[in-house]
Amino acid sequence: MEDTYIGRQPIFDKNLKVYAYELLFRSGEVNDANVVDGDSATSNVFINALTEIGMEKLVGNHKAFINLTHNHIIGMSELPLPEMKDRLVLEILEDVKADEKIVAAVNELVNDGYTIALDDFIYHESLQPLVDMSDIIKIDLMAISKDELGDYVGKFSDGKRKLLAEKVETQQEFEHCKELGFDYFQGYFFSKPNIVKGRKLPSNKVAILQLLAKLQDPDISDQELAQSIMQDVTMSLRVLRYINSAQFSLSKEIDSIQQAIMMLGRTTIRNLANLVAVSHIKDKPHELLIISMVRAKMAENIAALVNLDKDVCFTIGLFSNLDSLMDQDMDELIKTIPLSENIKTALLKHEGIFGNILKCITAYENCEWDDATYQSLDIDTVRECYLKALEWAADNSALMRAE
Repeated sequence: MEDTYIGRQPIFDKNLKVYAYELLFRSGEVNDANVVDGDSATSNVFINALTEIGMEKLVGNHKAFINLTHNHIIGMSELPLPEMKDRLVLEILEDVKADEKIVAAVNELVNDGYTIALDDFIYHESLQPLVDMSDIIKIDLMAISKDELGDYVGKFSDGKRKLLAEKVETQQEFEHCKELGFDYFQGYFFSKPNIVKGRKLPSNKVAILQLLAKLQDPDISDQELAQSIMQDVTMSLRVLRYINSAQFSLSKEIDSIQQAIMMLGRTTIRNLANLVAVSHIKDKPHELLIISMVRAKMAENIAALVNLDKDVCFTIGLFSNLDSLMDQDMDELIKTIPLSENIKTALLKHEGIFGNILKCITAYENCEWDDATYQSLDIDTVRECYLKALEWAADNSALMRAE
C-alpha cells in the first residue's frame, strides 16, 4: 500500500474556536505544496479527503475548505456529493476569471447548496458576479496595505457574507483584523498546516470494498444483486462453479446468477458472493482467507445451535478479518459498507449476542478455553463447531481461488 498525504490548517472564529479546516495538497511529509498542476492537486485533495483518509479523520464535525481550479468549478456539478454539501466550502482561486462559463457554473453550485469562498481576493469590477454569489471572502493580509484592508471591510462587510483574514502572523494583526470586523482568521500565528498521513488502498481493494458495499445494501433488489455479481466475470464463474459443486448436490446445473437466486435464495447467494469477493484480495497469504472462512462457518454453526440468525453470524465471521486483509482499521472500513448496527457492534466491540459469538471464536483460536464458550454450549460443543468449520474451509478454499 502507498502512503498518501494531505495538509490541514485550522480556521478560527473571533473566539479562537475552530470553525473549519482548509485542506491542502501535499505530496509527502515535507510541509510544502510543490504544486505543478493545479487540477491534479485539487483532484488529489478530493480523493484523499473523501476516500483514502476520510473527512471524519481530517475535520471531524467541522467544515472543510477546498481550493477549486477553473476546470474543477466547471466539472464540480457532476460530482455525486449530496451528503457533503453542508460540510464543504468551495474556494475559488484568485486566478479564476469570472467569464460566462464560470459565473454559470458557480451559480449552479450555489443553487445546489454549496458554500462559496473567494480565495486571496483582490477586487476588480469584473469579479462582482462572483462577489454577489459568495458566502465568504478571504483576504490575504500580505497582498494589501492596512489602509486597503479597512476599505475592503467597508465595502464587503455588508451582512451578506463573512470576511476571513488569511496569513495572520502576529497578535497585532489578529487584534487589528478583529477590530475591523473580520469573522474568521487563518495563518501561522495560530497554526501552521499539519500533515495527515493515510494509506491508499490498491485499486483492486477499492473495487472489492465497493462490491461488498453493494452486496450488503439491504435495499438492493434481486436483479441489482445479480447485476452486481455479474459485473465481475471471474466472480460470476466462481459463484456458479461453487453452486454446481458437490457441496450443494443439486439435481440440475444452474447456469445463471438470476437462476441461482431464484433456487437458493438471495441470502445464500449474497453470502457466497461476499466470500468470493474477499478471496479476490491478491496480496495477502491464502491462510488469511482460510481464517476468515473458518470463522464464518464456525459462527454459523454456533448460531444454528442457539437459534440465532445464521446468515448474520456468517457475515460477522467472514468480515472479522477484513482489517488484516485490507490493511485498514476496522472502524474506517465499516463506514464504507452498509452493515446493521448489531454487525457493527460485533465487529468493533465484540459485544452483544453476535459479538459474543465472535469473542468465543477468537478465544478458541487463542486456546483461551475458559472464554471459548457461548451461552449453554460447553467447550466440547464449541470444539465440534470449530472442527466442522475447519473441514468445510479445507474442502471449499480451493473453489475460492481464482483460476
